[in-house]
Amino acid sequence: MSQRDTLVHLFAGGCGGTVGAILTCPLEVVKTRLQSSSITLYISEVQLTTLNGASVNRVTRVSPGPLHCLRMILQKEGPRSLFRGLGPNLVGVAPSRAIYFAAYSGCKERLNHVLTADSTPVHMVSAGVAGFTAITATNPIWLVKTRLQLDARNRGEKRMSALECIRKVYQADGFKGFYRGMSASYAGISETVIHFVIYETIKRKLLEYKNSANMDEDEESVKEASDFVGMMLAAATSKTCATSIAYPHEVIRTRLREEGTKYRSFFQTLSLVVKEEGSLSLYRGLTTHLVRQIPNTAIMMSTYELVVYLLNG
Repeated sequence: MSQRDTLVHLFAGGCGGTVGAILTCPLEVVKTRLQSSSITLYISEVQLTTLNGASVNRVTRVSPGPLHCLRMILQKEGPRSLFRGLGPNLVGVAPSRAIYFAAYSGCKERLNHVLTADSTPVHMVSAGVAGFTAITATNPIWLVKTRLQLDARNRGEKRMSALECIRKVYQADGFKGFYRGMSASYAGISETVIHFVIYETIKRKLLEYKNSANMDEDEESVKEASDFVGMMLAAATSKTCATSIAYPHEVIRTRLREEGTKYRSFFQTLSLVVKEEGSLSLYRGLTTHLVRQIPNTAIMMSTYELVVYLLNG
């Protein structure tokens, strides 16, 4: 792959990630709050009547749904809180997606000369290498983003800035503190691998269908609006399948990134969450995650494909 091709994929990946991050930021904040342990601070009071007619209030801890969480954020913190962490997200999403797509395209290009071109093993290994590279390079940015999203403060209270967050992380845990949750991110590479295998398969089938439909035409096939709709549907379908399978790593990663947390490692966190809250807690926020991730991935992948197409003429 030429240097120009590499730059094209870098730029296209950055554009796709940035557009998707801006449009889906509020859902990202709600999802992160639902995944955290602090969400159990939401309580409900149930009034009971005893046998002698006296009434008592019993307080129970509940896990709110996405709409309840969204309403609480708007009421207590204001609309601006729905965009908490957007700064680090924008700082990180462009290089993260750019590194990812460049690594994915470069690895796939090399493996096509070694293995069967565009085969499932090529897509799996390429996606795995790309995910590992991007995670290692950008984990500190995502840790800061998560801390900012979990920083719940009432209206009028001074909000923690990204620089203040960086300073607190370094003072508490040193440089290694910026890499908390990276083990869970590595576990999440499985989601990326599954996603790209399904995505590339669907994309290839769509291309084969288009080529067979145009086989009698002498004109060179050009991309139409329907092609980008097909890519968006392919991305949404593949991401839904992958996310549903690998979602628990998201909850574990958020717990590991919490401030002053009792969670120390991937398997310790997995065991503790299941023990204290039950196995279903590993899927808290899944609905919000899917609602956010499907349009985010569709926007990101279609923007990526569109930019690559435009730049390559």
